[in-house]
Amino acid sequence: MSQPTRSRTSTSELKGRKLGRVLTKMGKVSREQVHEALALQQKQPSRKIGDLLVELGHVDESDVRRALAGQAGIEEVSLRGRDIPDETFDAIPATTATTYQIVPVKYDPTSRSIAIAVKSPDNFAAIDDLRNMLNFKRVKAVLAPEDEIDEILQERYAASGSGFSEIYAEAGQSASLAALDIGGDALDIDALSEAAGDNAIVQLVQETLLIAIRDKASDIHFEPFEDEFRIRYRIDGVLYEIAPPDKRLALPIVSRVKVMAKLDIAERRLPQDGRIEWTLPGHDAQIDLRVSVLPTMFGESVVMRVLDRSNVQLSLDRVGLRDDDLERVRSLITKPNGIVVVTGPTGSGKTTTLYAALNELNEPERKILTAEDPVEYDIDGLIQCQVNMDQDLSFARLLRSFLRQDPDIILVGEIRDLETAQIAIQASLTGHLVFSTLHTNDAPSSILRLVDLGVENFLLTATIEAIVAQRLVRRICGKCREEYLPTEEELMELALMPSDVEGRTFFRGRGCPDCKKTGYRGRMALFEIMTMDDTLREMVMSQASTAVLRAEARRRGMQTLRESGLISIYDGQTTIDEVVRETITED
Repeated sequence: MSQPTRSRTSTSELKGRKLGRVLTKMGKVSREQVHEALALQQKQPSRKIGDLLVELGHVDESDVRRALAGQAGIEEVSLRGRDIPDETFDAIPATTATTYQIVPVKYDPTSRSIAIAVKSPDNFAAIDDLRNMLNFKRVKAVLAPEDEIDEILQERYAASGSGFSEIYAEAGQSASLAALDIGGDALDIDALSEAAGDNAIVQLVQETLLIAIRDKASDIHFEPFEDEFRIRYRIDGVLYEIAPPDKRLALPIVSRVKVMAKLDIAERRLPQDGRIEWTLPGHDAQIDLRVSVLPTMFGESVVMRVLDRSNVQLSLDRVGLRDDDLERVRSLITKPNGIVVVTGPTGSGKTTTLYAALNELNEPERKILTAEDPVEYDIDGLIQCQVNMDQDLSFARLLRSFLRQDPDIILVGEIRDLETAQIAIQASLTGHLVFSTLHTNDAPSSILRLVDLGVENFLLTATIEAIVAQRLVRRICGKCREEYLPTEEELMELALMPSDVEGRTFFRGRGCPDCKKTGYRGRMALFEIMTMDDTLREMVMSQASTAVLRAEARRRGMQTLRESGLISIYDGQTTIDEVVRETITED
């Protein structure tokens, strides 16, 4: 086998070429060695050519990194012993640097240009977001060894925390904010735009979003009050407040969010809704931020719903169903026709459960159509349509069109009115399987809710196959879980006596850095599944009350939400406090 020859090549000669060709031009490998790796790659298509060449012993990792830099047309540098000024480090917030795994190496504040060291030449998200989110005019990337970047990140950023106090201070002293007449009746839109694009404001919003995603928050709240402006995160269903910024920053912060969501910053008297699409390095999926702006007495309140698909388990095996409940649900969703309703309050995980069911049914021989408000997650293989009331595109109107599209399965985001309910029933009666949601307290009360909408009892008995109620409770942190003995008062909250729980073991979270001292990490669902049978259908026809329906459903094997919660407590998955907070005692 011929040995590679050493040669000197410029970056421009290597840019855009295939990696094997780049390494050949650099004199690191011979053509025969590249062909050997390519032959191996044909048997292992998922393997990268660079990894195979390293595995074969023809090059080392530093050679591949150097070749990747040349292929991307960027310079390779070493950070060891490099003197990087503090103002360069300060140009990028700590959370941004650690999230994107980058180190700033050169910064020109006058031209707003920055050079960053990256671990991989394909870290395009860092370059794009520094331009778009932090308003850098020019971003240049250089390639540096991973261990050197890790060392600097640990040394300069690990102890920095979120850096909010420094950003608040910088924002409060910015010239653009000083030029903004916040107390005036008529705002200067040009001045407002300039304040929204101020570097400190941009960094503050960027940092807020990155921390929310890092901590797996489901919502971010920006709330104006008479004397303060609060920022809160909802994590595992509970709101946590961070240090509030100066009240003067409220308007620029809200305006910055509006700019990102492509909303009208001049409109401050009407509600607005928008969306921000974001891609982070190391994330399996794109992050969507659903933005809602609401005018209040003291300014505009903004809530951003974080739709991070990488946090959502779109599989029935992972939504929290026990084995027996999982078997029941799987038998329900494979029926040829009928209606399956999932019910619960906002934020109880109904959409996730329905997506998980559709994901399991998503096969080439089935056509699945969804009508949603809004479409929260894009799923390949599903035809998803979004309700648009501004264009008079309601659930009912979409459903009427669906029936002419030859579907097998239909998802209706929510049954809100009689017309939608009637068309869903019509679809079920004509051989379609229909999934939908309602807002009720439990499964049996969904029947009364549909009757209140005006649906005839005989149509309910002919179409409803099952009603699934659910709630989300926080899961005990696995790192600090400990046994404890509940007090008599705690047991009374569950309508239990000490004699009822003899031999049972109870757990709680002690609180640790992993769960931020809360004792909880993540959430799980509690389910109440009421499967309709002949007896229950006869009771619906005879207009039985909700209490009577509930009692009969329990006799026929339905576990209530409270009973499902008790099992989760006994299994050591959640606590008494969580189950009491999310469920009620059934008579």
